[in-house]
Amino acid sequence: MSAQADFASPRLAELGERFLRRLKSVSLIERIGRVAQVNGLVIESDGPAAALGDVCRIESPRGGAELYAEVVGFRDHRILLMPLGDLRHLHAGAKVFVSATASAMPVGEGLIGRVIDGLGRPLDGHGPLDAEWTAHLDNSAPNPLRRQRINQAFQTGIKAIDVFTPMGCGQRMGIFAGSGVGKSTLLGMMARGAESEVNVIALVGERGRELREFLEKDLGEEGMARSVVVCSTSEAPALVRLRAALLATTIAEHFREQGRKVLFMMDSVTRFAMAQREIGLAIGEPPSSRGYTPSVFALLPRLLERTGAGETGSITAFYTVLVEGDDMNEPIADAVRGILDGHIVLSRALATANHFPAIDVLESVSRLVREVSAPGEVDRVSNARDLLALYRKNEDLVNIGAYTKGTNARIDLAIEKHEALNRFLRQKPEEKIARAQSFAQIAALLQ
Repeated sequence: MSAQADFASPRLAELGERFLRRLKSVSLIERIGRVAQVNGLVIESDGPAAALGDVCRIESPRGGAELYAEVVGFRDHRILLMPLGDLRHLHAGAKVFVSATASAMPVGEGLIGRVIDGLGRPLDGHGPLDAEWTAHLDNSAPNPLRRQRINQAFQTGIKAIDVFTPMGCGQRMGIFAGSGVGKSTLLGMMARGAESEVNVIALVGERGRELREFLEKDLGEEGMARSVVVCSTSEAPALVRLRAALLATTIAEHFREQGRKVLFMMDSVTRFAMAQREIGLAIGEPPSSRGYTPSVFALLPRLLERTGAGETGSITAFYTVLVEGDDMNEPIADAVRGILDGHIVLSRALATANHFPAIDVLESVSRLVREVSAPGEVDRVSNARDLLALYRKNEDLVNIGAYTKGTNARIDLAIEKHEALNRFLRQKPEEKIARAQSFAQIAALLQ
């Protein structure tokens, strides 16, 4: 009996602490406003006194439904709200309450293996969440002078990345690609083969059809066993899509504070930016580059700088960027490339040629390659890059038969090694290859 009591007491203490935290977040004075006008997706309300980012509950007697909305701005002494759900049954005069509990979001160990939406609700049908709760979705980035320096390699299990664009623990990398070139498959390979302790995956604006396919085919049981998936599909309101990215980042930060090695993957930054553009245009913000509002370019660094190395743990992050029309210089791609620590480019030409993963290693860059690689590794990769670049430069001459063997010894070597290097860069989705093994293969190939 005493052993059972000893086991129960820490659990009771933990539950008591959670209850006290929730109790402190509840206001004893209820502030009430009323809906005055609806313009498109923007709800204007006379009161209550609320701050930007607060979540309000709107009671609508018609249909007995409740609607949650977030404060996104102010106009002529009215608050502007955007819905976190369906606007049906909303009417003029509906009561608006500030809701402290609706702002609380789940974090913690109990989320591992679960799939939740942008509002922190379970989607997987496995019952309620056993998680801690926090009201902070928009945390600040770590103090730049207290971040750990990145000098330890991070193994992804993918040869083309580990060898040609090596990652460090706490590095942030962009994956730039058009649609249909294998981004989801690449993320699934990393979730299964990376050396992380916890994976946090944010699927923002994803097609509803693709969610189950990604979980069962690309991620699989092995990847899901150590992953938290936060998903907001394309039909969700813009604010819910935005909150999915912020919630996933908050969950990753929680594990980093525990000293864990976290792999964070977000698909995609472009849809996140589109959601913010939709919000900005709805509340009257002037458009700038390609219709994106200034708030988009202010929000991107606030989101991206939150990941990376911390004082104890690390968040190694991959952000996919869906480039429109395969234009690598469109505004979101340009902004993200300037913030992150490198970029991986997926090529449609390689995907069309059945070369997977379709990583164009000559266009991809890691800004920390020398910090996380041994001198011998850097020399081997530089040699391989030189051969690939030399072949690409002279490929047309070789294909039309205008190049004569023996003219240039270096070009001869590039032609000789080209097929072997292409075979090395190919990898089946189910394969996991250790970083040391990948470097051993490239060393043997270049001899």
